[in-house]
Amino acid sequence: MSDINGELGEGKFRYKVSVNWESVPPGYTWREVAAVAADGNDNVYVFNRGPHPMIVFDKDGNFLNSWGEDIFVNAHGLSLGPNDTLFCTDDGDHTVRQCTLDGKVLMTIGVPGRPAEYQSGEPFNRCTHVALDQRTGDFYVSDGYGNSKIHKYSSDGKLLFS
Repeated sequence: MSDINGELGEGKFRYKVSVNWESVPPGYTWREVAAVAADGNDNVYVFNRGPHPMIVFDKDGNFLNSWGEDIFVNAHGLSLGPNDTLFCTDDGDHTVRQCTLDGKVLMTIGVPGRPAEYQSGEPFNRCTHVALDQRTGDFYVSDGYGNSKIHKYSSDGKLLFS
């Protein structure tokens, strides 16, 4: 719901759209943003479909860093994980990568560029997102475009069941 002041939401959940909030270095662009996450320091991670797949800003929109070049094919989902990590879901190369906040890949699930057979039920064929079980560290991966499955993994990346 929008009002005359350009705010969205209701009650205590009201937001204002801030056009051109971010400042990016010359030449930085993105075609579309797939997902956004914020860390405990209010830094904003923009997972996008552009030449710099992860662009990091401070809370005021100042550019801090970019990473993921030569790693990600088609950004799709982004979830904040344990111990200051991010789960980055790439439906273009059929992987989920757990990365540090500065882009070091800690774990890759799926075989980059090798999708499971369409509707086989095997991970992954265009996986889309990760949801984390805060109690155990286990996580769930939605594999919806080419598989219609949810896969559950242990915190160390072992497939538990689909």
